Amino acid sequence: MRGRRDMRVGFIGLGSQGAPMARRIAEAGYETTLWARRSATLEPFADTAAKTAGSPAELAAASDVVCLCVVDDADVEQLTTGTDGVLAGMRRGGVLVVHSTVHPETCRRLEERARVQRVSVLDAPVSGGGRAAQQGTLLVMVGGDPQVFAFCRPLFATYGDPVVHLGPTGAGQIAKLLNNVLFTAQLGLAADALELGGRLGLDTAGLGRILPRGSAASFALERVVDAGGTLRRIAGHAGGLLAKDIRLFTSIVESAGTEDERRPGPVRQAARSALDAMGR
Repeated sequence: MRGRRDMRVGFIGLGSQGAPMARRIAEAGYETTLWARRSATLEPFADTAAKTAGSPAELAAASDVVCLCVVDDADVEQLTTGTDGVLAGMRRGGVLVVHSTVHPETCRRLEERARVQRVSVLDAPVSGGGRAAQQGTLLVMVGGDPQVFAFCRPLFATYGDPVVHLGPTGAGQIAKLLNNVLFTAQLGLAADALELGGRLGLDTAGLGRILPRGSAASFALERVVDAGGTLRRIAGHAGGLLAKDIRLFTSIVESAGTEDERRPGPVRQAARSALDAMGR
């Protein structure tokens, strides 16, 4: 494997979070190659040294590490398989990094296919959004071989802090889904608390000013207060993704048999109630 600054990096998935991640990689001095379905997505990188590829396979052939930051399992499958897919172009010793939030089994299946070509896979979902990516403070949750993680860690550190290895392939995905389940539950609890305060005669705007400064403070509470004290606005821009993640986590719990499905634990109950309140 090449040294840190000689590492060639390919990046696919230039959305609100992926684009600043890719920019930080390029600006850190890594030889960077990008691919996108729409040429307009690549235009903001004209002021960087990043190159572009004509297909995922072409990008992979020019890269030692390929990072995927796409929406869901179907996107990961589509971009990695087939004659134009990433695996068709990756060379022996390469590393495929899944930054998307997907089912851990998707990453494990991908690892099995990649192993035939002597390609390694890390699942490394991220949390924090576009602003954290710009600032280099994304939370990066990683599963996979510890030696491969150590090789990629300097790359992850260009956009992530902290960067944490959690176990074998799939561990990063489980951690990210658990994070999102807890966040969804906290959204529902925060909205319910603000509504309850209003029913008890409190000024809800004032309540929204004090609760985030007290022991009840949380990121979710701040989001609900910023959204006007209800889940309506949050449902519009994040409800679909949160619902997807709750479904994924539920399937993991059911497969593992770690919870009585007739009486799911309080975190999942609260998360499910929040999604019901969002109409999801």
